[in-house]
Amino acid sequence: MLSRLFIRNYALIKELEISPSPKLNIITGETGAGKSIMLGAIGLLLGNRADVRVLFDEGEKCVIEADFQIGAYKLHAAFKEADLDFSELCTIRREISPSGKSRAFINDTPVNLDNLQLITSRLMDIHSQHDTMALGTNDFQLNIVDSYAQNQQYKETYIQAYQAYTKAENAYKKVMAEAAQARKEQDYNTFLLEELNKIKLDDINQGELEQELEMLENAENIKTKLNFVLSYLTNEDQSTENTLRSALGEIRQLGNYSPRFQQLSERVNSIFIELKDIIAETTREEEKMFLDEERIAQIKESLNLVYSLQKKHYKNSVAELIALRNELSEKVNRVMNLDEEIENLKKQKEQSYQTLLDIADILGSSRKEVIVPIAQEIDKLLKELGMPNAHLDIQLTDIEPQASGANQVAFLFSANKGVKLDTLKNVASGGEFSRLMLCIKYILAGKTALPTIIFDEIDTGISGEIAIKVSKMMKEMAKRHQLVVISHLPQTAANGDCHYFVYKDDSSERSVSRIKQLTEKERLSEIAQMIGGANPSQTALQSAKELLEMY
Repeated sequence: MLSRLFIRNYALIKELEISPSPKLNIITGETGAGKSIMLGAIGLLLGNRADVRVLFDEGEKCVIEADFQIGAYKLHAAFKEADLDFSELCTIRREISPSGKSRAFINDTPVNLDNLQLITSRLMDIHSQHDTMALGTNDFQLNIVDSYAQNQQYKETYIQAYQAYTKAENAYKKVMAEAAQARKEQDYNTFLLEELNKIKLDDINQGELEQELEMLENAENIKTKLNFVLSYLTNEDQSTENTLRSALGEIRQLGNYSPRFQQLSERVNSIFIELKDIIAETTREEEKMFLDEERIAQIKESLNLVYSLQKKHYKNSVAELIALRNELSEKVNRVMNLDEEIENLKKQKEQSYQTLLDIADILGSSRKEVIVPIAQEIDKLLKELGMPNAHLDIQLTDIEPQASGANQVAFLFSANKGVKLDTLKNVASGGEFSRLMLCIKYILAGKTALPTIIFDEIDTGISGEIAIKVSKMMKEMAKRHQLVVISHLPQTAANGDCHYFVYKDDSSERSVSRIKQLTEKERLSEIAQMIGGANPSQTALQSAKELLEMY
């Protein structure tokens, strides 16, 4: 349960702190005093979106903090799921900085909004007037049925099966679309692949071929130049070879005079050996150099095909053409293997769908078992709340599996005798909506271990004896849950175990919302004002006293 609530720098609240009763807490105050502002602050603890515009002082951060005693509520699994250490005293804090940055903490450990919602959704439920109107929606009605059926385990199993089916279906659709597109491209891809396979790309070295072609096309010029070189090196009259040989003979004769001449002799000899090797290699190159028209034609044919393919496919090298060829080969081969893959994915989809239907049937059965008991309990409670002819009929229809199951629920209602059952939005007034929602919350309270329930004017549209019965119903709920009730009804206010009064303080330059716990005397005065206005008469005071003594 909520043991402490602290709010600072939020909207009209400069600073506020309360320690509510574990039972029935009543909050009253004039319209605009700040009751809804408190709910907005608590909503931040539940993971609602933060906005820097809520700052009372734009230069300071906003802090909303709540302490919960949770030892009796079996929340260890939820804390483990959120990767948090469990503690019987749980402190939830939300901060909004002046820059707009929002942070959340559970027991001083930073958490994201998903984990914040995971924990706080098990600690507190806020019922607002918006929720009363949401009662008319099918999703809200289905959640009511599920909460009463306590089929959370079935729902979780169904969600897992639905996700598995959705994944299998998406994979099947994807490969079907891929197959359709691939078959459209198959002929063209096969043509391109055959075209690339005509030339043995793996055996082609484009650079070497281009260099060989360059030499062959200039064979005559190269051969002439090589002959000139050989002439310079080997001419009998004045060749480099003969000159170097004579020099070598002379330097060798000086070797006996000094080691330096011996070293020079060795160096000249090395040059002479290198020269002879150069002459031999040049001779070989000259002898094999000739104009090979057939080879030129072969190289040109290969290179022209390479150039053509590169231009066609916007590639710059043989390596890129090889990569394209391999890619096309994979596409062509994949189409040939797609039928087997499609068949396998189809079987997986069908199997997961059958599993989904089996689990949906179990979930649907759990829902069907409770729709009559829910309607009967609500009818009984509505009679106690002054609607003797009211009747609720819950219809459950089987539909194709969706994220919430394979059922659609519809609450059909009639408040008056002889009036045909119809959807809530067509037949229920505001007061009837409120009473119906209170009955639903009442029966669901016995099905859940939720520690704290907050009602925001759920008693709107009722008065008199019915208001007394509504307040007694809340008192009964408060035996199992901590209730915080915002109300304008004196009957409800008189029934509380703890009474808080929210008021607007205009004593300074800026209005501030404040809250205080009323003493018995102050409580009598407040309830009298709720009955008779700002200056209650003795009759109103007496009525307030009687209400307080009644409970």
